[in-house]
Amino acid sequence: MDTVSPKERSRIMSKVKGAGNKSTEQRLIFLFKQYGVKGWRRHYPMVGKPDFVFVKARLAVFVDGCFWHGCPDHCRLPSTNRDYWTSKIEKNIKRDRSVTDAIREKKWRVMRIWEHELKKDRHREKLEEIKRRVAGHGRQTEAAVGHPVKNSMI
Repeated sequence: MDTVSPKERSRIMSKVKGAGNKSTEQRLIFLFKQYGVKGWRRHYPMVGKPDFVFVKARLAVFVDGCFWHGCPDHCRLPSTNRDYWTSKIEKNIKRDRSVTDAIREKKWRVMRIWEHELKKDRHREKLEEIKRRVAGHGRQTEAAVGHPVKNSMI
């Protein structure tokens, strides 16, 4: 049970500013170093602001948070203000599709990784896939590039 009124909680939460998905980005940096993945850049000036970019391989990598991007397995909407959260996450999913399409139009490949895919032993397959893509400079098909941006449980 909350200790403040809904109005006060709204005021408090409005002051919270997002700072990206720093913990998942830091986790992926650690894994890149552990797996010897080289050639990545952060803060590359590209539509959609990918978390990591491999310029030579023309690969943009996004790490999508399970809640904010509507993971079909892990996104659980809050019980209060459900319409707001449904709308918010649906807009995020739509924006993800648009960003992916815009990057692909520039002849770049896009890989989207769910936040949960970086936990425990689930990360190996994704890191090996990134290594193959970077080493092969695009021999894999688009169909195998990370999770599809799709509607989830919403």
